[in-house]
Amino acid sequence: MRVRNLKPHKRIADYVERILVIENYQVTNPFSLPLFANGVPTLLFKSTKGTIKNSSTSNLTLFGQTVVPETLTFTEDFTLIAYFLKPLSLFSLFGITAPELTDHPIDLNLLASQKRINLQEQLLNAGTIEKMITLLNNYISILIDQSKTGCPVMKYAAVKIANDYSKEILSLVQKELHITEKTFERRFEKTIGIPPNLYRRICQFNAGFQQLNNRNFKKLSDIAFEHGFTDQSHYIRSFKEFTNITPGEYLNFGSRP
Repeated sequence: MRVRNLKPHKRIADYVERILVIENYQVTNPFSLPLFANGVPTLLFKSTKGTIKNSSTSNLTLFGQTVVPETLTFTEDFTLIAYFLKPLSLFSLFGITAPELTDHPIDLNLLASQKRINLQEQLLNAGTIEKMITLLNNYISILIDQSKTGCPVMKYAAVKIANDYSKEILSLVQKELHITEKTFERRFEKTIGIPPNLYRRICQFNAGFQQLNNRNFKKLSDIAFEHGFTDQSHYIRSFKEFTNITPGEYLNFGSRP
């Protein structure tokens, strides 16, 4: 299996955080790819449809916020390309109110987006990863040209929380924006798809998860204290909430992207 993380082209970088490419041409037994909370929506292309909850998925799937962990399972060789989007991209690019897709991914072909069916056919016949990336970049570029105005205030809030996921950040951001707590929570959830405190906790979990996944630690308590968890037990509880397994079980299972 080959895994690559790519930087988005500069013309789409304001809407795309990063691109993940996985190629697996040796699937002899069902291969399961965990889907964990990461705080961002995702546009996913798969050469083989795969299944989630024993239901077949489409080749092109649009994910909103993922809170409840799931598993994407393949029974044959596959190529997977995931465009991890900026948090506000669902409305800006696709005209979707973010909560609609929280834990409810949809077939991109069901949206009223131009060229989506043709895009799927082109991707399936592209032949190379480079051509697939070009097709997806062009599609995102078209959406950007026709994008709707986002909410710069909530974009500011999301970036601040992602960069500082301490418990105090929510009240600090709220005060900076000069809005009430209820108004902040309502506007944030409408724009991002989940309440601000849950988003903060997912950002905290994901930062720790990346460190764990990269094996950049000596003890679990190092990760816990570095990312603001009360102690190691608190970190393990949070990890299990968003993955259904413990950090130790994840490490024993093997690193997954």
